[in-house]
Amino acid sequence: MTEEIKFGTDGWRAIIAEHFTFANVERVAYAIGMYAKNEYSLTGAEAKNKPILIGYDTRFLAEKFAERCAQILASIGIYARVSTRDVPTPCIAYAVQKEPTAGAIQITASHNPPQYCGIKYIPPYGGPATPDITNSITSHLQDMPAPYEFERCAVERFDPKASYIEALKKLVDMEALAKSGFSVGYDALYSTSRGYLDQILKEAGIKVAVLHDWRDPLFGGGMPEPKPEYLKELIELVKKEKLDVGLATDGDADRFAVIDETGAFLTANQLLCLLTRHLVKNKKQKGAVVRTVCTTHLLDKLAKLYGLELFETPVGFKYVGEMMRAHDVLIGGEESGGVSVKGHIPEKDGILADLLVLEMIQYEGKPISQIWKDLVAEVGSDFFARRGDLHLAQRMQKALMEQLGEKPIAKLAGEDVVRVGRQDGLKLCIDDHTWVLIRPSGTEPVMRLHFEAPTADRVDRIFEDFHKQINAIISDLDKVHAGTKGAALSCSSLPEPGWD
Repeated sequence: MTEEIKFGTDGWRAIIAEHFTFANVERVAYAIGMYAKNEYSLTGAEAKNKPILIGYDTRFLAEKFAERCAQILASIGIYARVSTRDVPTPCIAYAVQKEPTAGAIQITASHNPPQYCGIKYIPPYGGPATPDITNSITSHLQDMPAPYEFERCAVERFDPKASYIEALKKLVDMEALAKSGFSVGYDALYSTSRGYLDQILKEAGIKVAVLHDWRDPLFGGGMPEPKPEYLKELIELVKKEKLDVGLATDGDADRFAVIDETGAFLTANQLLCLLTRHLVKNKKQKGAVVRTVCTTHLLDKLAKLYGLELFETPVGFKYVGEMMRAHDVLIGGEESGGVSVKGHIPEKDGILADLLVLEMIQYEGKPISQIWKDLVAEVGSDFFARRGDLHLAQRMQKALMEQLGEKPIAKLAGEDVVRVGRQDGLKLCIDDHTWVLIRPSGTEPVMRLHFEAPTADRVDRIFEDFHKQINAIISDLDKVHAGTKGAALSCSSLPEPGWD
């Protein structure tokens, strides 16, 4: 059913065999094909000169879904090539802009649970598709005739790995890594980065202890998400073996995670600040900084300190990537673990980010925990963040956002809200570095809550008061929408891990 196919912040995702079926994959592939055919005039010989590349991650049936996409594209006269094995999203994103193509289809659900799969279209510029592109694609979802006959033909293969790795080595000081003598733990999390990140490290002569470097569509009973709860073995390995650092990526290797030498998990917010400082201080690079609306404002202080322009975007790396294509951007990132830098693709790259962290440690000649302390001292403040999810029925989510939009919360923990941002959801700012964000998730039936302040006590007080006020608002709305199923509130939050 086409109404079940919706492109969120990073493509369409659904549960395998429920909505993510071969029939729906065929329909999406057909829609992408029609978009590309119209956009890039893919007729006759021109179709051969601008292929659509197709990659996939390690999920159940992912390679079969990729083959089916290629067959559907072939049926409408579009030349397609499928990767020889599961491939990182940043790798295939690099491949589409290295030579003339009509973009790429990546079969992936990124860090989602194993029962999910997904499709994202990567335009020829090598970054996430912007809303105008995905809207155009979805407009073609009704175009495929029913029933639709096509030939289940063999598909041509390609391997984008070598050129991508060569590109990474030009962005990272491999000579410095070769001299480092580092001992590194790497948790592949059964992801597409296995055979990529570990290969680069081993070629540099770095001692690497590897975990979970084989394909498992069930991800060991967990999720391919580089969060502390799924990196327990890596954390223990770093502590037990006294390693210099632990590295990981998510399922399609566009997000990353780092464990410091003590076994502490660094948040993506911290890492984005650290990498920005490294690029300016150690590599003498310049350019603007781009962050999403829910990413730490400590980055703003760092940008101001270094005289760098800063841009804020809605949530989703497609907006960060769009800014990277339009401006001279040094680094772009988001609090969920996506980063890219100048001279690379406008797409998040967890493999490159992990390598840059190693480069930073070598340049600084200090463990990461000390580098973070140096950064905080240099900027003059720390940050403390909390997150939560508000589980509400869709109807109640809409009612809540309308209510807050018309009458935003005016005070939090006794402090005036001095500015209300409406770029993505609702952002209540007490000052430049103390704020609350509430926004509907683009991928799950929840509302995301983000809180930040310069001190732990302050963020806790704001969190508690916001929670209390939201409960009261929802209670009033529930009386208006009596009988709305699923309107009960369940709000949970943990302090963001790190040096909080």
